[in-house]
Amino acid sequence: MIAAMTALGAALDALPKVELHCHLEGAMRPETVVELARRNSVRLPTSDPSELYRYHSLDGFLRVFWLVQSTLARREDWARLGYESVLDGAAHGVVHREAFFTPARHLAAGQDLADIVAGLDEGLSAAEESTGATCLLIADMDRAFGPEAGLALVERLVELRRAAAPGMDRVVGVGMDSTEQGIDPVSYLPAYTAARAAGLRLTAHQGENSPPSAIAACLDVLGVERVDHAVPILDDAELTARVACDRIPLTVCPTSNIRIANAFPRLEDHVYPRMREAGLLATVNTDDPALIDLDLGTEYALVAEAFGWGWPEMVQVALDAVEACWLDDDAKAALRDRVSSAASTLTPRG
Repeated sequence: MIAAMTALGAALDALPKVELHCHLEGAMRPETVVELARRNSVRLPTSDPSELYRYHSLDGFLRVFWLVQSTLARREDWARLGYESVLDGAAHGVVHREAFFTPARHLAAGQDLADIVAGLDEGLSAAEESTGATCLLIADMDRAFGPEAGLALVERLVELRRAAAPGMDRVVGVGMDSTEQGIDPVSYLPAYTAARAAGLRLTAHQGENSPPSAIAACLDVLGVERVDHAVPILDDAELTARVACDRIPLTVCPTSNIRIANAFPRLEDHVYPRMREAGLLATVNTDDPALIDLDLGTEYALVAEAFGWGWPEMVQVALDAVEACWLDDDAKAALRDRVSSAASTLTPRG
C-alpha cells in the first residue's frame, strides 16, 4: 500500500492541474517574507523562516496572513510574489490558476491599485513565459474593511479596466474573503452589482465558518458563480440539490479546513467525499499553500489517501477543476485534452 501510494502521489504531482482557490499572499515563501520585511522595515516576530508561519486558530492564521501582506510595500514586491507563486505551483503540476489577491490593507496605507496590478502582472508574465502555466487574477474584497471599501475597490477596478491599465486584462473576477462571522454577505450587494455590470466574474468565500444560509445568500442575492469553501452546504439538502443540478463550482480546500479553520479533527473526517457523492462540482485546492506547508500535488495525494481514492477518481477531480474554471470554451477544451492525455501517460502501476 505504501509503495502504491508513493507511485500514485508521484503521478498526481505530475498530473496537469487547475487551481481555483489560492491566495497569492498565502503563497509567499517564508524566505521572501523575511527579505521583504527587512527591505521595507517591517518588524517580524522572528527572523527564522521556519518559525514564521505558526498559528493555532483561524484568528491566529489571519494575523500571520496580515503580517505577510504588510511586507508588500512596492510594485517590485508584488512582481516577486507573482513570479514565485507561479514557479512554485508549476513545480507541482499547476498549469492554470485563478488566484486571489486582497489589496484593502495596502490601499488603506496609500498604495495605488494600478501599481499593485501592474506589479503582479509583470511577475506573473515572466513566470508564465518560464513555465508555460497561466494565471488569472481575482480581486478580493476584505470583509474586515467593510462593504464601502469593497465598493470602492470594485469602482477602481472598473476605472482601470476602462483605461486598459497594465495587467487589468488579467483581472477577471471579484470575490470577498477574511472573516465571515457576524458579517451579512448581502451588505456587499452594491459592490457585486457594480462588478457584474462591468463584466467581471463573481465568487465569494463563504461557508468556512458560516452557515448554509449565508452560502444561499451569496448565490441568490449577490449572484456569485462560484463559492469558495462552502463546507456546510450538505446541511441544507435543498440547497445542495440545486447547486449540484446547476453545476455551480465549489472551490474546496480540505487540508486548509483542518490546519487553518480547525473545522475537522482529521482529513479523513472532512465532508469532501460526501460533497462529491451528492453530485457537487467540488474541486480540490490549497488555499494558502506556503502558510500551511502545502502544494497542489501533495494536496491531491493527501485527499486520495484519506478517502481511499485511486487514479480514476483523482483524474476526475482534475477534470472537474477544468470545468469549473473561467477560461473560454476553446481554452477549456484544450486544457481538458491536456489533462486526459497526461492521465493516460502517467497512470501509476502497482
